[in-house]
Amino acid sequence: MSSETNRPENIEIMESSDTNQIVYDKSVIDFVAVAVECCVFLEQEELLPRTEWIDKMLKLLPLLYVKASLLPVAVAVDDSPPATFVREEDYSRVSAKVGELMGEEDVYLDVFVDDMKYSDRPVSAFVSENIADIYQDLRNFVSVYQFELTDQMNDALSVCRENFLLFWGQKLVNVLRPLHALKSRGVNMDFTDMDEDNIRGEVSWD
Repeated sequence: MSSETNRPENIEIMESSDTNQIVYDKSVIDFVAVAVECCVFLEQEELLPRTEWIDKMLKLLPLLYVKASLLPVAVAVDDSPPATFVREEDYSRVSAKVGELMGEEDVYLDVFVDDMKYSDRPVSAFVSENIADIYQDLRNFVSVYQFELTDQMNDALSVCRENFLLFWGQKLVNVLRPLHALKSRGVNMDFTDMDEDNIRGEVSWD
């Protein structure tokens, strides 16, 4: 009788211990660090030169993808979804800032979108929208982690990981292509501006 009575409590203690282990796992903490850095970068007021901004994003986004792909599976403990913190105006602010920075290069052709199922031509996508979508999930996730409430952290991790697999992970991969193209174009232009002697390094064989 005593054993039956204590069993639910023991199970609850074990589940709590497992949840603590998951939310403070090294792979999760590594992801949190990169996610915070990405959010802070996107939220800064200063409008960087496009080349500098692209260079930073091409370093952050691949790292973010790797860290997200290593996240452990977290099973939600609450039936209700975790709190969200990104308001419509927050999303719009990030999207508008990236759109202003990218200018005419904000739009690109994307073949990895649902609309392509019904079209025989590439569909237009926007760097600014993809970045804002990624930001929204990251900011909601790290905002929950700031409160250090284990169950909420666990559920936020579960949602963020699922959204990465089904939603913003693909957007991250998609947006790398136009950013890489712009980065490569800039490098090629730099080489074009150099004279032939500089490219060859003016090697002397005397």
